[in-house]
Amino acid sequence: MTSGARDAVAVGAAAQAELLAAGTITSRALTEATLDAVEAAHASLNATVAIYRDRALADADAADELRASGGAGPLTGVPIAIKDDLPIAGEVTGWGSRAMHRRAETDSDYVAAVRAAGMVVVAKTTLPELAITGFTEPVATGVTRNPHHADHTCGGSSGGSGALVGAGAIGIASASDGAGSIRIPAACCGVVGFKSTNGRMPSSGGWHGLSTQGCVTPRVADTALFLDTIGTFETSLVAATARPPEPLRIGLSFSAAAAARPAPLDPAVRATLESTAERLRELGHDVTEVEIPYGLASKTLTARYLGGIRDNTRLVDDPSLLEDRTRGIARLGAPFGRRAVAYARRKGAEWGGAVHDELGVDVLLTPVMAGPPIPIGHWAGLGGLRLVLTMNAFYAYTAQWNHAGVPAVSMPVGHTDDGLPLAAQLVARRDDDARLISLAAQLEAA
Repeated sequence: MTSGARDAVAVGAAAQAELLAAGTITSRALTEATLDAVEAAHASLNATVAIYRDRALADADAADELRASGGAGPLTGVPIAIKDDLPIAGEVTGWGSRAMHRRAETDSDYVAAVRAAGMVVVAKTTLPELAITGFTEPVATGVTRNPHHADHTCGGSSGGSGALVGAGAIGIASASDGAGSIRIPAACCGVVGFKSTNGRMPSSGGWHGLSTQGCVTPRVADTALFLDTIGTFETSLVAATARPPEPLRIGLSFSAAAAARPAPLDPAVRATLESTAERLRELGHDVTEVEIPYGLASKTLTARYLGGIRDNTRLVDDPSLLEDRTRGIARLGAPFGRRAVAYARRKGAEWGGAVHDELGVDVLLTPVMAGPPIPIGHWAGLGGLRLVLTMNAFYAYTAQWNHAGVPAVSMPVGHTDDGLPLAAQLVARRDDDARLISLAAQLEAA
């Protein structure tokens, strides 16, 4: 293994693809270095449930052969970690739970697309049980830690993916987002987390359409290349990152969509959002403060979220092994039948199609969460209802955009005095993914 391969582990999928295309490194060397980095990170962070060294190295050799024959695609030979909510043929899809034990017969559509692109699957990453919570501390696999501060959460539900990328142990990892599960770990771990318009990525649609698959990466360019390769977007996201957007109307909002009283906004988060707004003004955008109208239509997402959790608990292999809090949250979904869920889906789509126009903005700028990453164990021991209410009060800025079906991205924009990452969320209209990723790339460059 060369020092160049070791240096390339953390640079991100796009830069790795360029190095592979130029022949500067081989997929074999990059994959071996990535496996070593993932194993080292797991030892301190507990971020994986499986590492596939032998198969990954064989796939890397195949990628090198394909590249030598001239048949490579843009991501051929690039290593990736897969969140343990996606089936991989022959492996248990654990969902962060002791209640799962069956091995998958086939790859999920997402994993199949990753393999078709020539990427190398090196590991599976941790998540909370059934991807429910915004922190990754399941009984089945234990606590996954923040790479910037081991006593704080890496977020959830894509916690292991965020931790590995945030630690610089891999250039891209899969992530899914049903209520913030891409954006929250990205914010906690200081990386980019882009939730695309609902329906654009394979293996999406869980929790009655709330959830979409994606990734977490070090840079916007990495995300754009991956989404373009795996998803179906009307406009090239890679091309969008190469050109700044036209001057936009951006609404800065501190409005929180909590079911009960929202958690107080940490002064560091407010200051970071205000400085981000000023930076966007310097880039030529018109930024004004707005109040997001969280009316009944936006709040009907509860039927989809709780109803989806209830439905998922019925699909596990051994329900008796589910965590107590998972069963408690599932019971909260009992009142939400088909008609309630269908009504909620209609209302979410209506609200998502109107909210930007109602506010007179192209993009919204909001917090991702009410403060920096919380300490590990902050919500330990809470029952289902209390956990849902208090977690929703802290993570009060993400789930409504799943309900609306619109694209949203968490961008790293600073750190607290003790080194914890801070983030800002940008939210665009439905199918305006290219404009949003263009703005994200412009902000990142600034």
